[in-house]
Amino acid sequence: MDRYKLGGWHVKISMFHFMPHRDLPDDFEKRYRSAYVDVPWSELGDSAMIGRYYNWGVDELVFAAEAGLDGICTNEHHQNVYGLMPNPNLIGSILARATNHLDCAIVQLGCSLPLTAPPVRIAEEYAMLDCISGGRLVAGMPIGIAMDANMNYGIPPIEQRDRYYEAHDLIVQAWTRDDIFAFNGNYTQLPYVNVWPKPIQKPYPPIWIPGAGSSSTWKFAADNDYAYQFLSYYGWLNSKAMMDGFWDFVETSGHDANPFRAGFLQLVVVSETDEQAQKDYEQHIRYFYNKLQHLPPHDLFPPGHQDFVSLERGVRNGLTESIAAQHETVKYMSYGDLVEQQFVIAGSPATVRDQLREAATQLRVGNLMVLLHIGSMPHELTLKNIDLFAREVQPYLTDLWEDEWENKWWPERLRSRGEHETTGTVAPAN
Repeated sequence: MDRYKLGGWHVKISMFHFMPHRDLPDDFEKRYRSAYVDVPWSELGDSAMIGRYYNWGVDELVFAAEAGLDGICTNEHHQNVYGLMPNPNLIGSILARATNHLDCAIVQLGCSLPLTAPPVRIAEEYAMLDCISGGRLVAGMPIGIAMDANMNYGIPPIEQRDRYYEAHDLIVQAWTRDDIFAFNGNYTQLPYVNVWPKPIQKPYPPIWIPGAGSSSTWKFAADNDYAYQFLSYYGWLNSKAMMDGFWDFVETSGHDANPFRAGFLQLVVVSETDEQAQKDYEQHIRYFYNKLQHLPPHDLFPPGHQDFVSLERGVRNGLTESIAAQHETVKYMSYGDLVEQQFVIAGSPATVRDQLREAATQLRVGNLMVLLHIGSMPHELTLKNIDLFAREVQPYLTDLWEDEWENKWWPERLRSRGEHETTGTVAPAN
């Protein structure tokens, strides 16, 4: 089977990574209130150890790029043990430089717009990444989770979405206007906006909007013709109704059903057999759900974090209650339950590729983000997972959506990839 099809708009698969704390104590969830916000560095932090996590994480993402994945993803979180990238662009710059010999997108999912002051800094840093990478940036624009924005950075919940819209407008203007202009918003006032550099991609890099099911986020993505990425840790089966709702919204909004305007995050582990997958990965999956996802459900939805439209919809259709319930019940689910309900797609290459193919088809997504490092997985096991996925799973998915739809939400120079041989060695960057 060909590694990549010439000229095809095949499904794009990117490796997601949180760079979490990999060595929390066994009784962590009993001793501490949460994995977020107030987890004490003085008791659990070790700077040298965290440095190793960063270097392992960078090596794992570069390894994924060299193995042939279409993209590698970063994200932003603060004051927690779950995701140790307070500025994803620092990691993104390393990845951009280290992969300049590869046809791999740098997917920044990304800088939380309301958290950055002034937001024009995101315009500058994303433009730097696009220049360093030679035009391979995907510009993620998340609104930010409540713990990061409201509890850690002090953004009033009721202001968060308005700050987001204003920051987005400033960034897009900074990339597209040729004049030097003043910006006078409610939250940011700048006498001179004159961004140096500007992105290689014109008018700007493809924009992805990460979300967790808010209909207001759907509308924002649709109104601006951006790609919506649903980030869930509860698997594709539990997300089917949500994505069906998104596609119904797209249809009623007058847009086409192009699968590349949507994406989904799925936990994935691959081993030689289904039985070996359980032996290899079970403890690390349990660590992810029991420790890294340990937080009071009320922290997810402080008053004002959701706007009225999304809040009303979530209450009426049971989404808000369902998310809170899933967050609690997953702690008590067995490995078999997690796999059966496909919170995690796990098993032999044949098992994983069949289930992942079904997931992408049923959700109608052209962008798959796969979490290949999960929880406490050690470095060598992570490399094994990436290697098996790249060699034995991804090649069997590349014909999905091929030649049916144009992918407008991927760096233009990477949209049609030809034969791609991986050598396992790092060549000098261009």
